[in-house]
Amino acid sequence: MSRSIWKLPFSEISLIFHTSHDRREEHKTKIWSRRSTVLPQFIGRDFLVYNGKMFIPVKVSEEMTGHKFGEFAVTRKRPTHKLSKKKQSRKK
Repeated sequence: MSRSIWKLPFSEISLIFHTSHDRREEHKTKIWSRRSTVLPQFIGRDFLVYNGKMFIPVKVSEEMTGHKFGEFAVTRKRPTHKLSKKKQSRKK
């Protein structure tokens, strides 16, 4: 079920405050709240989104508005399986 329109999109209060008051280009805002919505005032800014282990750099573009920050920082690694010695020799 989606969020009611009268409630407006959810975004951390501190996140909105930091982006409106801090205009340094080299500064990247760290975000632990993956459930925060990307708002139009974040376009063109760099964020570091926490995925549970490390911070993933995310540059916000116009197409990202309305989505959640968590969608752009993957939390799971793809499984890699060890190749047997026979298959390694065939690949070379």
